[in-house]
Amino acid sequence: MVAPTLPKLLKQNYDKYGDKKVAMRVKEFGIWQIYTWKDYYEKVKYFSLGLISLGLERGDKVSILGENKPEWYWAELATQAAGGVVVGVFTDCMPVEVKYFVEHSDSKIVIAHDQEQVDKLLQIKDELPLLKKVIYWDPKGVWNYDDPILMSFDEVIHLGKEYEKLHPGLFEANLERGSGEDVAVFCYTSGTTGLPKGAMLRHSAAIQAGEAWWNVDRWREDEQYVSFLPPAWITEQGLGIAGSLVSGMEVSFPEEPETVQENIREIGAQVLFWGPRNWESVNRLIQAKIIDTTPFNRFLYHLFLPVGYKYTDIQVARKKPGLFWRLLHFLAHWMVFRDLKDKVGLSKIRMAYTAAAPISPDVIRFFRAIGVNIKQLYGSSEGGLATLHRDDDVRPETSGPVMPGVEIRLSDDGEIIVKGENLFSGYYKSPEATAEKLKNGWYYTGDFGHITDDGHLIVMDRMNDLRELSGGRKFSPQYAEIRLRFSPYIKDVLTIGGGDKDYVVCIINIELDNVGRWAEARRIPYTTFTDLSQKPEVIELIRKDIERINKNLPEWARIKKFANLHREFDADEAELTRTRKIKRTFVEERYKELIDALYSGASEMAVEAPITYRDGRKGTITTAIKINSVD
Repeated sequence: MVAPTLPKLLKQNYDKYGDKKVAMRVKEFGIWQIYTWKDYYEKVKYFSLGLISLGLERGDKVSILGENKPEWYWAELATQAAGGVVVGVFTDCMPVEVKYFVEHSDSKIVIAHDQEQVDKLLQIKDELPLLKKVIYWDPKGVWNYDDPILMSFDEVIHLGKEYEKLHPGLFEANLERGSGEDVAVFCYTSGTTGLPKGAMLRHSAAIQAGEAWWNVDRWREDEQYVSFLPPAWITEQGLGIAGSLVSGMEVSFPEEPETVQENIREIGAQVLFWGPRNWESVNRLIQAKIIDTTPFNRFLYHLFLPVGYKYTDIQVARKKPGLFWRLLHFLAHWMVFRDLKDKVGLSKIRMAYTAAAPISPDVIRFFRAIGVNIKQLYGSSEGGLATLHRDDDVRPETSGPVMPGVEIRLSDDGEIIVKGENLFSGYYKSPEATAEKLKNGWYYTGDFGHITDDGHLIVMDRMNDLRELSGGRKFSPQYAEIRLRFSPYIKDVLTIGGGDKDYVVCIINIELDNVGRWAEARRIPYTTFTDLSQKPEVIELIRKDIERINKNLPEWARIKKFANLHREFDADEAELTRTRKIKRTFVEERYKELIDALYSGASEMAVEAPITYRDGRKGTITTAIKINSVD
């Protein structure tokens, strides 16, 4: 019988494993630190009692703002054990965004990672009358701070140990009081269409999602999962926190976000979840390295990659590869794929996942061709885990069949609607928004999709993002965008069309590192991102990629013009969500003049671009963005 709350599930694992099995490991100062299930349980217990001693009551909200570390997990379960609700906040949020999450959720305590996050809170604390304490777990740089609102993580644990002496058995009693119907966490939506909304997730829903996922893929107790996704995101709640508690698998935390690939390689992780942008980035890295490698290695790669694709296509067709293809694939693995996967830290991955945004089928097909068991799933903060590829039924163009305990159907206008045990309980303080999205037990996702005859879900685009050109033909901007991002030279892209426009255009963000290497290899001089993006040779490079995907698009949906933007889209400028999705409406409004130029027949448009000099001074330069046609 599954425990009805996450802290109760932790107690079960503590009783089962004690100090005989590793629960977590984290790399600090170059050394892997290990925590057993006993360590995990005791950290949660005493931190929970410490929070209670500071005044935390049942139903109170606690925001957590930090990178993936054991302390996040401990703080979350400690809060929930005391009957509180956790509010996840992304680490790269600006102070004004942090203020919104803390204020909107009515959080009384914020648990922060380091000096950077503490500084954000000290900047806004006077605007948050409910905020009583800011607790930090990394003391570096905070030693000399004397603000009474601050307290260290270790101090709270010490308070908890002292509190237990006066209140023995309180923690265990609190665990028993917990119910699966209690709200466990607020997962705020990405805010692509307005202010983020706090989706309330019950303990039972989180556990059901984790258990259903485990029943499909059966993560083993001796396997390691790399916690890389932000815990403020629902997927890390389902896989990292609930999934590890359900399955008993170890959770490993990288030293820094920048070292994740190196750390994955070190520990030989078997379970990994990356968002589409991460997979696209690694794909671009591999393709760039192949371009830069020796002629012989490049020959081997191009010789054996078609073997990987053929082997994958046979599996997609649910057929068994014959002896000839099994031998060729074995040879391809030992000659090329084994070392290639090892170089990017994927050599021991048994289960790899992607979700959160559309990903090109080409990316999934590529990784499966080199031997990475990557699978796509579909879900949301509100709808939980809805679909997932099965090992014997992976199709790059779909998000897999429906999960156990979940129902999916399409509304009359093609909107995907979901019903199941892991649905959210509504939006915090937003009954109107809840009523709009949750009707008769069905969650209306806002996604446009299709269900195949054998039950696979294909997610095409957001309902609001489907565009109709002046001739009445509809097209999906995302369809072209995800395929363009398969290019090693394109980091991001915004496709535009609809309304009174009779053709499609796009704005491109080049991939600076890869395009820079490409330019250097051809002795093309450049100074800045802006300069590189407007080089005639780079424009021609991007044009070829657009022509490549145009061949697979209907005539009316083909891209006719494009411009290489002089800067990258930036989450801090509100152009991207914290999960790296483009805020389409906002970006289209911000670059309205450029979009108008793409439709006007102009050959270029002057813009002002920021520039940072070597001595730290900042200024602006005027540059011309070229408007380019595609045949």
